[in-house]
Amino acid sequence: MSIEAEASADSLQSQGLAHALFAEREAANIPEASAAAPRPVAAIAVIGGGTMGAGITVSALDAGLRVTMVERDQDSIARGQANVEKVYDGLIAKGRMTPEAKAATMARYTPSTSYDDIAHVDLVIEAVFEDIEVKKAVFQELDRVCKPRAVLATNTSYLDIDAIAAVTGRPQDVIGLHFFSPAHIMKLLEIVVPARVSPDVVATAFALAQRMKKVPVRAGVCDGFIGNRILAVYKQAADFLLEDGASPYEIDEAVRGFGFAMGPFQVTDLAGGDIGWATRKRRRAAALASGAPKARYVEVADRICERGWFGQKTGRGFYLYPQGSRAGQPDPEVLAIVDAERAKKGVTPRQFTPEEIMRRYMAAMVNEGAKVVQEGIALRPLDVDVTFLSGYGFPRHRGGPMKYADMVGLPQVLADLREFAQEDPLFWKPAPLLEKLVAEGRNFDSLNKAV
Repeated sequence: MSIEAEASADSLQSQGLAHALFAEREAANIPEASAAAPRPVAAIAVIGGGTMGAGITVSALDAGLRVTMVERDQDSIARGQANVEKVYDGLIAKGRMTPEAKAATMARYTPSTSYDDIAHVDLVIEAVFEDIEVKKAVFQELDRVCKPRAVLATNTSYLDIDAIAAVTGRPQDVIGLHFFSPAHIMKLLEIVVPARVSPDVVATAFALAQRMKKVPVRAGVCDGFIGNRILAVYKQAADFLLEDGASPYEIDEAVRGFGFAMGPFQVTDLAGGDIGWATRKRRRAAALASGAPKARYVEVADRICERGWFGQKTGRGFYLYPQGSRAGQPDPEVLAIVDAERAKKGVTPRQFTPEEIMRRYMAAMVNEGAKVVQEGIALRPLDVDVTFLSGYGFPRHRGGPMKYADMVGLPQVLADLREFAQEDPLFWKPAPLLEKLVAEGRNFDSLNKAV
């Protein structure tokens, strides 16, 4: 690399890092914060003691709060308490916590199997199974037992919070707090703002995030909010690359080469393939029922899930994990499934360079990010950047997807989308906001100035 090229790369990296710092500070600047003061929060409840509920409980205990955890029966709450204690026992084993400090922390934790034990709490976080009917049933119980002006939060990743709020007599008190797993480690907290919520509830959520040392981002209600909505689209782009000729291992390697810690197929295996499978089935059913234009759909992941290969937890997914290993190995049987799917669809595989893979991956991410901003799901492009930097492993030195697009140049991103749209006009249709900014000679950063 020439001296000029090195200097240019260093300059882009410092721009990206400076933007990341600015964006994280600015993300807490929301209209509701200036409109209302947060409600006081000293005691909270967490509904559910699984991995997510336990992680949220640890975050709350570490923030000095009193926590009542509710589970459906004695065995479940015993497991929930064990999940919490396991985190602290791990810290003790590493010399990062004393047994006395653990005992003092756990003194603020109360296990329960009865909703009646949470009548006193200031805020509740529901962290049960990702099923809207299950969540609605929980919120009907919360509506029954919780005191007036208690904040009722759901930790859903995708579901319609307006519909959940509607089953209560107090929709003004209902908000989304989307933690990322493991919740006591991951920094991002998507604060999802439904239509009827009171401004002081939003302010309370941001104050709680600050107390828990989380990075909060304000999101609107849609399927997947900011992060998971955009993730679903660039994951589709990766699936198209897979069916068109790239192996899952080449795609993951290109994404790691860009600066992510993991590629999309590694992430699927880590999270559990069954989670994405359930979401795809729900979304496909909704799309077919709506009569929307028939979109391209790659079935490779479904074929893998049909075999019960859900990733690390089952010992194989897109990768093989022999003897409980966490480092995946390429699986020839997966490549055979991919070949069979290509043959079934009449696809002649072609080669992709790492650069070609990343052009498509990033164009899909940025284009959906532009739609999220245009629809007001994200207040500003920087909110998309913070979501991906803090929750999705986006390389910090690149500043986030929208900042990256500004540094590449929006005309280049738009040209890529138009080129790819010749193959699939529905998927690659450029966002109107992106076209408008290019026509006006502006960039995403021009939209970051005020809310």
